[in-house]
Amino acid sequence: MKKALSLMLGLLLIFGVFAPSGEARRSDFKLGNEVFLEKYAYLINGKRVGLVTNQTGVNSQGKSTISVLAEYPHATLTALYGPEHGIDGKAKAGAYVESSMHPTLKIPIYSLYGKTRMPTAKMLENIDVLVFDIQDIGARSYTYISTLNYCMKAAKQNNKTIVVLDRPNPLGGTIVEGPVLEDKYKSFVGVDNLPMTHGMTIGELALFFNRNIGADLHVVPMEGYTRDMIFQDTGLRWVQSSPLIPDLQSVFGYAATGLGEGTGIFQADAFKWIGGKGIDSKKYAALLNKAGLPGVTFIPEKRGSAGGVRLKITNYHAFNPAKTGIYALAYAHSLNKFKVPKSGKTIVMFDKIMGTDKIGKYLSQGLSPQQIEANYAPQLNKFKQERKQYLIYN
Repeated sequence: MKKALSLMLGLLLIFGVFAPSGEARRSDFKLGNEVFLEKYAYLINGKRVGLVTNQTGVNSQGKSTISVLAEYPHATLTALYGPEHGIDGKAKAGAYVESSMHPTLKIPIYSLYGKTRMPTAKMLENIDVLVFDIQDIGARSYTYISTLNYCMKAAKQNNKTIVVLDRPNPLGGTIVEGPVLEDKYKSFVGVDNLPMTHGMTIGELALFFNRNIGADLHVVPMEGYTRDMIFQDTGLRWVQSSPLIPDLQSVFGYAATGLGEGTGIFQADAFKWIGGKGIDSKKYAALLNKAGLPGVTFIPEKRGSAGGVRLKITNYHAFNPAKTGIYALAYAHSLNKFKVPKSGKTIVMFDKIMGTDKIGKYLSQGLSPQQIEANYAPQLNKFKQERKQYLIYN
């Protein structure tokens, strides 16, 4: 009897009846762009549609939202809008992108990273509804969410409806970390009062942004999505979101290794390595490994004259990118005493990325990463409470 029961359980596992939770979730998971025309088509029926998108704006089958809307018979796609890196995602970070004409649809592709970063009245005059479908990476400084914010403001100013097709936060929806941006430090790499990693989907961010904007906003939610899901749990294929974010290791490494703007502490290998001159790789790795940061180990690795570490993410669900980044900066400063950039009449990029000048001050004072973490915790906890009212998913 026991042998028969064991055999039956084995067969059930083989055929997927007791599949892992990630597998079960994938079967009923749908992106916002897949739910859109099934249940929310009334938002665009009979209307002229503008679409803010790039190469990440595809459904689970890899078909672009541009093609889906161009083929939809009950609305007219009249304009496209591309964020930083362009509508194909190939332009380098910070590179000026020109507006152009779509080669086959013969409709304008307006650049939102060229002469303007906010859609102008002229760019919006031939649309009734603005639809947004771009994959974010879950970090405050990644500019696609800034483009969303600016599009919402433009929609409000020009009396247009804006529809956000929701997508997963690849880092998941439970880890929220880092200093919260202060008003003085708002910029295109920090558009609102968010911590470094906010644990919100693009749709939830839109609801959060709208507390200060008041746009006619509609969020098309995903189906089968829960807060504890990271990108790997969705079963989706990662589409390179920008030149230096080719894969999920880079997505998770971005906020952990990309915080050292102007300090001499830099990332390499698409956000998989961090270090700088004057750093002993072995000492750096030892400090970071001793800190007990969840879901990651650090391998000493020199790159030319710079010492540093390679991140080996061992548990993507537990890994905390922004916390890791703060620790990596603080321990690097303890080893090579890099000069901390300071804002004066103009705000330096380091403080824009941090969302405050306090982290720079703490580093200059020689505070430990644990002390820095404790100092920003009260504002972070306040944000965690505030964000609850904008969350869509359990």
